[in-house]
Amino acid sequence: MNYLPRRELLQRTGTGLGLLALPALLQAEQPPPPAAVNPLTPRPPHFVPRVKHIIHIYLNGGPSQVDTWDPKPELTKWGGKKLPTGNLTTERETGVALASPFKFAQYGESGLWCSEVFQETARRHADRLCVIRSMHANTPNHEQSMRLMNTGDERLSRPSYGSWLTYGLGCENQNLPGFVAMCPGLPVADSSNWRSAFLPGIYQGTYLDTRKTNVTELIANIQSPRTSAADQRRQLDLLARLNRAHQVTRAEDANLEARIQSFELAYRMQMEATDALDITRESKATQELYQADKVHGRQLLIARRLIERGVRVVQCYHGDVQPWDSHSNIAEEHRRLGREADEPIAALLTDLAQRGLLEETLILCGGEFGRTPGVEIPIGGGEPTGRDHNHHGYSIWLAGGGVKGGLAYGSTDEFGYRAIENRVHVRDLHATLLHLMGFDHHLLTYHHSGLDYRLTGVEGANVVTGILA
Repeated sequence: MNYLPRRELLQRTGTGLGLLALPALLQAEQPPPPAAVNPLTPRPPHFVPRVKHIIHIYLNGGPSQVDTWDPKPELTKWGGKKLPTGNLTTERETGVALASPFKFAQYGESGLWCSEVFQETARRHADRLCVIRSMHANTPNHEQSMRLMNTGDERLSRPSYGSWLTYGLGCENQNLPGFVAMCPGLPVADSSNWRSAFLPGIYQGTYLDTRKTNVTELIANIQSPRTSAADQRRQLDLLARLNRAHQVTRAEDANLEARIQSFELAYRMQMEATDALDITRESKATQELYQADKVHGRQLLIARRLIERGVRVVQCYHGDVQPWDSHSNIAEEHRRLGREADEPIAALLTDLAQRGLLEETLILCGGEFGRTPGVEIPIGGGEPTGRDHNHHGYSIWLAGGGVKGGLAYGSTDEFGYRAIENRVHVRDLHATLLHLMGFDHHLLTYHHSGLDYRLTGVEGANVVTGILA
């Protein structure tokens, strides 16, 4: 065994001890980490946007295109008869052609066709509406198609388009969230429709349960009944100091930063959010215009009040668990739903136009898919009176800044089953929404798990230039 001389042993061990101390010495010389940038700070988009806000009126369940915006004389001609194209492939068995039970008429100088289901919206605003008749999706199931419409992916929980826009733009009003989702209850696939997924949690949509009419109950726990504002501020300041100290060695933890910012946003919202949600501050005439004594009218009036205050994206779900899903008795069900939705929608467009907000706001209205031209054969028997799901071709409409009014874009086949001309996939719709808000959909990305993700995915999407004003 070889032994080190005493002097060499001291030299070697002394050098090693010095190296152990070096990291601490270097760290002490570094400046403290900068304060985290507020993730809600307003940011410019890629180019000058056409609009500043989106109000999405979600007709939950899939309204029938051939009973609303896409009249089909051939369907009327073949009503009660076997379709010449044969039985149409869909989720459930379908039978003979079901002629629309609703009368269609042309409205406005453009002569836009619409049924009596949305006659007030068409009568007052036909020349402002851009109806896309050639939408198509991937599956005939509610959960998957709703997730696709809201997040761009029907299988996995991905960030909603409202979260993407808040991530890209930040918040115009630091006392309100950038993205709000209103629903009287929860839709199918519930919060996955407005979730931020792998984006920082601060970009998730703020959910309002509009079954509740008390302003302080619309957002859960918006106010503490036991703690004053001053005490809350002191608590948050202490919490912020503790969190920032904890964050010094965890600067890359987006979840921690999102939690810190969520506490601060919730505190700031206590005054301005309750004011924005209080429709009693509106005139009686405005409340009556919207039919604000009913849920959907109240939602749309709140939506207008929110975008006035700088909220980027507001979703208003008409009903909770797919009310437009008319597998049976479509004549009565669609008529009833139209009575609930039609006049409040017309009121929103009228109000936005009068206030000069329509040019900076994009209105999107539609569901996750459409319905079959053939009657659905009821499971277990019974009289067939409804339509099944149809993702191959359906209609939505847009209005407001950046889109052509009085336009019917694209078409389905002669029976309204499949989109055949100027086909628009949901990904194309998302690319167009981002474009109108000032973004190139290829460039709005987020690095996660080694990949650069984007709302429109990798399968290809195109801005629908044919509808742009």
